[in-house]
Amino acid sequence: MTGPLRHRNFRLLLAGRTVNALGNAIAPIALSFAVLDLTGSVRDLGLVVGVRTLTNVLFLLFGGVLADRLPRGLVLVGAGLAAAVTQGVVAALVLTGTATIPLLVGVSAVNGVVSALALPATAAVVPQTVPEDVRQQANALNRMCSNGAMIVGAPLGGVLVAVVGPGWGIAVDATTFAVSALCFAFLRLASRPVSVRPGVVTELRGGWTEFRSREWLWVVVACACIGNVAWSGSANVLGPVVADQTFGRTAWGLILAAQTAGMMAGALLAMRLRVRRLLLWGTFGCGLVTLPMLALGAWPSVPVLLVTGFIAGIGLEQFGIAWDTTMQEHVPADKLARVYSYDMLGSFLAMPLGQVAVGPIAEAAGLRPTLIGCAVLMFLSVAAMLLSRDVRTLRHRLPEDAVQPVKESVP
Repeated sequence: MTGPLRHRNFRLLLAGRTVNALGNAIAPIALSFAVLDLTGSVRDLGLVVGVRTLTNVLFLLFGGVLADRLPRGLVLVGAGLAAAVTQGVVAALVLTGTATIPLLVGVSAVNGVVSALALPATAAVVPQTVPEDVRQQANALNRMCSNGAMIVGAPLGGVLVAVVGPGWGIAVDATTFAVSALCFAFLRLASRPVSVRPGVVTELRGGWTEFRSREWLWVVVACACIGNVAWSGSANVLGPVVADQTFGRTAWGLILAAQTAGMMAGALLAMRLRVRRLLLWGTFGCGLVTLPMLALGAWPSVPVLLVTGFIAGIGLEQFGIAWDTTMQEHVPADKLARVYSYDMLGSFLAMPLGQVAVGPIAEAAGLRPTLIGCAVLMFLSVAAMLLSRDVRTLRHRLPEDAVQPVKESVP
C-alpha cells in the first residue's frame, strides 16, 4: 500500500493534488451560495456553473495535445498559477460586493479554460512517477488523499459560508492552487523521447484513433456523458437549493463530506483488490452513485443522505480507480494525455446542458420529481455500459504480471 510513497516524484504529485483538492472542496459550495446570495435564482446558478463547464469541455482536447507535447510538470505549474489568479479575482469580486452575474460568468469561463489545460496532464503524469507494479496503489492513494482533503474541505466550506461568507471560501481555493503549483515545480520527471511533432490536428486525429479503437473506452464514455447530464444538474444546482429550503448549508457540507469519506473507504478497498475484470467491478460500483440523488428527491433527511452519500462514495471510488488503472494499462504512454482528453470531453460534454437546463425543468416539473428523474437516468446510463462485451470481459494485469519500472530521473 505504501510502495508508491517511496518515489519522490509521486510524493510531490500527491502533495500538490491533495492541497488542490482541499480548496476545490470548498469552492463549489462557496460559489453556489455566493450566486444564491446575489440573486437567489436557480437559473443564474446554473448559468455560472454551466459556463465554466462549457469552456472546460471546449478546451480539453487542446489540453491533451499540450500535455503530450510539453513537459507535463511545466503544464501543471502554469495551470496552477493561472487558476490561483482567476479564483483570486472571483474572491475579490465577492468580498468587495462588486460581483455581478456577468462578471462571475466571465471569470468562471476563464477558470474553465485553465482547468481544461491541467486535467489531461494531471491524469497522464501518474505513470511517470511510479512503476507499473504499484500503479493501482498509486491511483488509489491519489484519490484517497484527495478525498481526505475533501472531507475536511466540504464541512469547512459550509462553516465558512455560514459564518464569514462565501468570498473567503473562494479565496482559500485560490491559495491552494498557488501551493499546489509550488509542489509541482519541484517534480523531476524522466524526459520523454523528443521527436519532430506533427501538427495539432494530426495529433488530435491520432488521439481519436486510439480512443475509438477500444470499444470498452468509447462505450463507457458515451454512457457517462448521459449520466453526467443528470448528475451535474442534480448535485451542483438542485442540491444546494434543497439544502437552503430544508436542512441548511452547514448540513449540506457534511453530506458532501460523508460521500468523500465513503470514497476514502473505497480507495482503501481498491488498494487491496486483486480483480481480473477490474473495469467490470468498477462499473457495478458506479451504479451506487444514484442513491444520494434518489434520496434527495424522495426523502431529503440528513441521516438518510449521510448514509447514501457514504455508500455512493465507496462505489464511485471503485469506478474511478478501475478506470484510471485501465486507461494507464491499455493506452500507449505517448498518447495517454490525448486519449484522456477525449475521455474527459465525452464524459463532460453534456454537463453544461444539465446544469443550465435543470433549473427551468425543476421550475416546471417540481424540484423533487426532477431529482428522482435524474437518479433514474443516471442508473440507466450505468446499466447501458454493461451491454458491451468488452466492458464485461476486459482483463486487468495483476502486479505479478507487470513489467519492471522505468527509473526516475535524478533530481
